[in-house]
Amino acid sequence: MTTRILPAAGDPDAARALSTLLSQLPSAEPAAPVPDSTTLLDTLARLAGDSIDELPEVVLVHERIGPVPALELIREVALRFPAVGVVLVSSDVGPALFSAAMDSGARGLIGLPLSYEELAARVQAAAQWSVGVRRHLGQGVADVFTGPGGRVVTVTGAKGGVGTTFTAVQFALAAAASGRRTALVDMDLQAGDVGSYLDVQFRRSIADLAGIQDISPRVLQDAVYDDRTGLALLLAPADGERGEEVDDRAARHIVGALRSRYELVVIDCGTQVTGANATAVETADVAVLVVTPDVVAVRAAKRMVRMWERLQVRKAEDTTVVVNRWSKHTEIQPALIEKITKTRATRTPVPAAFKELQAVVDAGRVQDLDNRSTVKQALWTLAGELGLLSAPDAAPSGRTPGAAVAVRAAGPVSRLRRGREG
Repeated sequence: MTTRILPAAGDPDAARALSTLLSQLPSAEPAAPVPDSTTLLDTLARLAGDSIDELPEVVLVHERIGPVPALELIREVALRFPAVGVVLVSSDVGPALFSAAMDSGARGLIGLPLSYEELAARVQAAAQWSVGVRRHLGQGVADVFTGPGGRVVTVTGAKGGVGTTFTAVQFALAAAASGRRTALVDMDLQAGDVGSYLDVQFRRSIADLAGIQDISPRVLQDAVYDDRTGLALLLAPADGERGEEVDDRAARHIVGALRSRYELVVIDCGTQVTGANATAVETADVAVLVVTPDVVAVRAAKRMVRMWERLQVRKAEDTTVVVNRWSKHTEIQPALIEKITKTRATRTPVPAAFKELQAVVDAGRVQDLDNRSTVKQALWTLAGELGLLSAPDAAPSGRTPGAAVAVRAAGPVSRLRRGREG
């Protein structure tokens, strides 16, 4: 049996050493080393998308991989690709690290400097485990890798007041109405209004999950509010200062737990860049940036996109812009916004018709918005265009969803750099 091996090492010397020894293993088929955690997860996601059979049996993770730390990367791989055997390569082979690696989902630990015998033994053991898992799972292995759907969509505002939360709520309602099991997360941690928009008060919040390393289904269920709209709501803390408890590591674990239990996870990221919502944006399958067709908002959108690129959160071409409060009479049109921000604008803009929304927004019951509302029709059509509905024809307007949206395989999270943008 041929064993496919994918090494991940950020250090060029370590990558060369791994490649040299791996090429000497019998029946081994080593791939070219990947230099960072982002490339590793994107590569695995692409292979899994083509065919589960294309995934390597063994992944080797070097201790100095980045930007995501090695143990957190192993946990992410084990969660998303559980039939891939992951082995940590480290200069520390003590019992503490061995235990931590096993807890993260590793199938072995290889010490540095590398030795042929140890490398061969650990790779063989991980490969045998991987083959056994795949044989046991049989045809159901595809469901294990993809979960019940597991798509994550973030909605971020270019600036305050552009309609970010309303857009996120309507996307989630449209998905739930189409039959998808949907979670709506309020990650506007200091000023979240999802609960206010849906007339929900709940004592639990996302902050209650912040200190938990392994979020079990029962723990997650205790923090989630099952709304009568069919949505599972994970709300922002009522006390804004508690938002600081949700850092990038906590956000990664929370989003991963939600991804494994829901077909679709819609996250309202607000308008401020924090470690938590930067994590969500980077791991998202679709990242939506909401903007209004005015000079101030477009400048803010350009500033946001540039910040994401500098912080290695997301590239401009991987970002989808939704133009809210659009009119054919506005001087700034979606094509111009697309050109200025270097993003991709959706085919369906959202019309400026606040009078349709005022009553339900003031009442805090946006779920009661009339189906005849042009704003609702546009947003639900957009949900279809973005692939959030269970069927392409689920959008109420009957339009065919467009393909001009930026969708990428979920990647890992770059740590938000200490230097905050002004």
